Amino acid sequence: MARKTETQTSEPHVADSHGLIRVHGARENNLKDISIEIPKRRLTVFTGVSGSGKSSLVFDTIAAESQRLINETYPAFVQGFMPNLARPEVDVLDGLTTAIIVDQQRMGGDPRSTVGTATDANALLRILFSRLGKPHIGSPKAFSFNIASISGAGAVTVERAGQKVKERRSFSITGGMCPRCEGRGAVTDLDLSQLFDETLSLNEGAITVPGYKGGGWNSRLYIESGFFDPDKPISKFTKKELQDFLHREPTRMKIAGINMTYEGLIPRIQKSMLSKDKESMQPHIREFVDRAVTFATCPDCDGTRLSEGARSSKIDGISIADACAMQISDLAAWVGGLDEPSVAPLLATLQHTLESFVEIGLGYLSLDRPAGTLSGGEAQRTKMIRHLGSSLTDVTYVFDEPTTGLHPHDIQRMNGLLLRLRDKGNTVLVVEHKPEVIAIADHVVDLGPGAGAGGGTVCFEGTVEGLRTGGTITGRHFDDRASLKESVRKPTGALEIRGASTHNLQGVDVDVPLGILTVITGVAGSGKSSLVHGSIPTGSGVISVDQGAIRGSRRSNPATYTGLLEPIRKAFAKENGVKPALFSSNSEGACPTCNGAGVVYTDLAMMAGVATTCEECDGKRFEASVLEYRLGGRDISEVLAMPVTEAEEFFAAGEAHIPAAHRILQRLTDVGLGYLTIGQPLTTLSGGERQRLKLATHMADKGGVYVLDEPTAGLHLADVEQLLGLLDRLVDSGKSVIVVEHHQAVMAHADWIIDLGPGAGHDGGRIVFEGTPADLVAARATLTAEHLAQYVGA
Repeated sequence: MARKTETQTSEPHVADSHGLIRVHGARENNLKDISIEIPKRRLTVFTGVSGSGKSSLVFDTIAAESQRLINETYPAFVQGFMPNLARPEVDVLDGLTTAIIVDQQRMGGDPRSTVGTATDANALLRILFSRLGKPHIGSPKAFSFNIASISGAGAVTVERAGQKVKERRSFSITGGMCPRCEGRGAVTDLDLSQLFDETLSLNEGAITVPGYKGGGWNSRLYIESGFFDPDKPISKFTKKELQDFLHREPTRMKIAGINMTYEGLIPRIQKSMLSKDKESMQPHIREFVDRAVTFATCPDCDGTRLSEGARSSKIDGISIADACAMQISDLAAWVGGLDEPSVAPLLATLQHTLESFVEIGLGYLSLDRPAGTLSGGEAQRTKMIRHLGSSLTDVTYVFDEPTTGLHPHDIQRMNGLLLRLRDKGNTVLVVEHKPEVIAIADHVVDLGPGAGAGGGTVCFEGTVEGLRTGGTITGRHFDDRASLKESVRKPTGALEIRGASTHNLQGVDVDVPLGILTVITGVAGSGKSSLVHGSIPTGSGVISVDQGAIRGSRRSNPATYTGLLEPIRKAFAKENGVKPALFSSNSEGACPTCNGAGVVYTDLAMMAGVATTCEECDGKRFEASVLEYRLGGRDISEVLAMPVTEAEEFFAAGEAHIPAAHRILQRLTDVGLGYLTIGQPLTTLSGGERQRLKLATHMADKGGVYVLDEPTAGLHLADVEQLLGLLDRLVDSGKSVIVVEHHQAVMAHADWIIDLGPGAGHDGGRIVFEGTPADLVAARATLTAEHLAQYVGA
């Protein structure tokens, strides 16, 4: 009998047999009907060249379906407030668990969003100050810079016992918002001298804003409005005329027999230019915006965003503004020193949140740092803070390149965190290119072999050792190590930076050499971006390509973003003797049924909306009559469906020879985007692809100094070689290239290295090394030197 029981207990329980996430027939984006099995409670790394389909599999298929299924458990009323998710293109998804997505989306660009508000640390601090602050000024709302102080009084009609009685009521809410800057910490002003020349009259061309000169509709609107004499210099305008010219509310009027809306110059410019993404503007308009808009720290709150009352209440001489301005590692020590039994649970939670920042390597931030200024890697780690101390297990954590923006020294800490999450019994899925992270994986999935249409298949599945010998692109490049340059270029000049003190820089004096490839490195938070973006003057020949997201709707594509569509439309129009506007799916040529979107959306309230290909244009976006016009034997929809490499050949010679289009396509090929179709929506591009698209656009700018912020972000090991070739070509063509970078291959390839440190936050902000990569490795005096020496095998 006993023996029988033993045999029964030795058999695994049926509930323990669900150890795999099974994906069958995944076809999202460029995935080619792939099927894989992913082990649960293990660390699985997905790798492959940029654009091979990693994000499509992990985020758009596995994580998206998990989220959709969880959303379906809520009542229909609640689902109405949630994002509508369609079921991914996949036959079977089995064994899913709750997915927590930690992606690299930049955190809200809203000026009121800070590190403190994004992580709930501010909410805890506000409660703390409302309980312990002296003098007591009110509830936690009184310490929030997002809540304005308001009060009001008036009569209300109340029905009592069948009779209507009027009563006087008053109310007041004490908020912590600074009334001057409305909680933004900065006030923006338009420099009027950049908008118009007050010595001239409107007829003499007083308005100097781009697009408002030379008799166009914009200038005629003001000249013929009748609110002022167009022959009178602006300096002679009366107060009323100046008010009408600069600030008048929108007013309907007829000009030259056409109905138009007149509006003051300032609100008109704010709507047409200042509310747009600077990156997508034409260079001359971007230059104007840089000149005309001035940002100044709010003089009333001194940039703290808080009202005088909120700043007056203190705990041990520290106000909430002081606490938010402290480096988080210092703030954690201050909170740890508070001994107040009445708020003990609150202090413990706050202490844990702040210590999580330090543990994850973000102790150098402060809570008042605007969330929009965090790099992609910092934003991702800030989102991780919520999950570090979580007691949840059997959860799927999904990470998107968690090492972006991390120094090799910090990557070791990140690896430790990923393994800790796994060891608690969670499934950890990581999309990553760095060999240091791939090396710690229990299971590797390599997608490829190419990018875009050339990818979307599983090239390898198995262990790290198997990947090394598997013969895939990732396997072949896995142990690649760049060697130090034998000879470095000589600088042709220097960019002098003196007394740089932006953020944590401690009065840095440095000469950045010109005419060569200079790499600025150092641990995360050591002051690299502060030095580059805060001290190198923009304008005057300096082209800065940062990691800011590209804003673009599903109507935007590489052709519209790079300006490629303009010469193509003109060539089609000239060839066929019609208007260029016909060849835009956002203008006259758009299919009337789908308005040029190519698909028809049906909104189904709380259910996922359905997008069906437009039957009228068959997804081509254009009216049938437009598709009859041809250039080089192709219609406009066929041209937009071409990959960049094919389009480059098409516009290079023959009937469709368009030099302007060919130049733009060459730049796209140079940055490694030859596989993209020129009409592919921007919303479908990966992070690495968007940054390279931005780089290709800026390569046309007339400038001698290129400043690049981590151009290897999102790049596969094989693509890094191509990027180094591009940087070399830029330098050889007479440009100066300054790169903020952690990738050892880029450091080894540099002509000159500037290393900041030695630590992060107030432990950094100093130059710890200047010289050639060979000298850095030989000296081995900094963290960067140690890791670079290991990398090159010195």
